[in-house]
Amino acid sequence: MHMEQEIWKEKHYSFFKNSLCEYFPCHPTDDPENFNCLFCYCPLYLLGERCGGNFEYTENGIKSCGKCTFPHRRENYGAMMERYRDILDMLKEQRTRV
Repeated sequence: MHMEQEIWKEKHYSFFKNSLCEYFPCHPTDDPENFNCLFCYCPLYLLGERCGGNFEYTENGIKSCGKCTFPHRRENYGAMMERYRDILDMLKEQRTRV
């Protein structure tokens, strides 16, 4: 385990499980005890094909993340936070094009 992952593991704000949610778990998992609901609506979705997750496009061209558990794994909190830089960069790019 990377040092960054060890640091996040000790922080209570890096994990939230809502087992009372009607949709819990929203993706198939073998480890519901470590299913992180913190990123229920994945911020990486807007990165499109650059999100790095296990996604596919439906026949209608809509991105489907139904098989992706990356943001829901407890150990990926640090990696999710690192990706916010990519999101900010993309938003800056879009602003300069307008």
